[in-house]
Amino acid sequence: MIENSKSIDRVANAILITGMLFVLLPIYIVVITATHSYETFLREGLQYLPGTELMTNLRLVMDETSLIPQIANSIVIALISASGKTAFSFLAAFGIVYFRVRYGTLIFFMILMSTMVPLDLRIVASYEVASNILEPINSLLTITGINSLVSAYYGTPLKLEFSILDTYFGMAAPILASGTGTFLFRQFFKTIPPSLIHAATMDGAGPIRFMIDILLPLSKTSIISLFVLMFMGGWNQYMWPLVAASRPEMDTALVGLVKLSTVVDGATPNYPMIMAGAILVNIIPIIMIAVMQKYIVQGLTLSEK
Repeated sequence: MIENSKSIDRVANAILITGMLFVLLPIYIVVITATHSYETFLREGLQYLPGTELMTNLRLVMDETSLIPQIANSIVIALISASGKTAFSFLAAFGIVYFRVRYGTLIFFMILMSTMVPLDLRIVASYEVASNILEPINSLLTITGINSLVSAYYGTPLKLEFSILDTYFGMAAPILASGTGTFLFRQFFKTIPPSLIHAATMDGAGPIRFMIDILLPLSKTSIISLFVLMFMGGWNQYMWPLVAASRPEMDTALVGLVKLSTVVDGATPNYPMIMAGAILVNIIPIIMIAVMQKYIVQGLTLSEK
């Protein structure tokens, strides 16, 4: 039986075009809305043809909002998050694969299980920890009876306090661990021939030298691809930065963008300006994906072998 490849191609192309339209239509509306003035939007509503006010709306965003400093906050937090996730995932996978860890498989599956509990579900516990990271020491002082002696001598127990809220590290710390990253690195390390490890051992290379001189160069594409993906995840965090930052100057770009759309005194928000802000917020992730696309594809392909 000879298949009619032309009909299959037509169906595939139709599905592809439909998917592209489904994805691109909201982006098109965002861009078109950003090209119109606030007065036009109030008078005529949503437009579907481009206007001439894009640069005016971009200047409004830069001059009348705090979105540019908030984008800088997002960059710092996303960089800390991506760097920490990549480093911890690499080290965790290295220890699981190349060391004879008792119950290593169980530990690995427990790490994977952490991906089933998103930050939004543990946000209250994370806030409690971040508000005073020295609380475990206070509990230890109480359990050991040291606080009783201190209270008897000074009249009040010792209570240590150190908050990481309203700091870049505090806004990135709860998302530093990544079970997905550990899984990707583990899968890649499994593809490295054991003969390479034996050759390095016979050459006198210890674990640290093997990791730095051999494993890191071989993992270049995996590291870059994971870093980009984790950067996107840190950039798109909304709930935790909203809770962890009580000062306006510590708000991230997404939080600032949402606050711009808040209704004040029943007035209609300036949606053309907000859409222009959305374009600014998405420029950095788009550029990063466009520049690093080759490494992302190579890294994920190598990890799946």
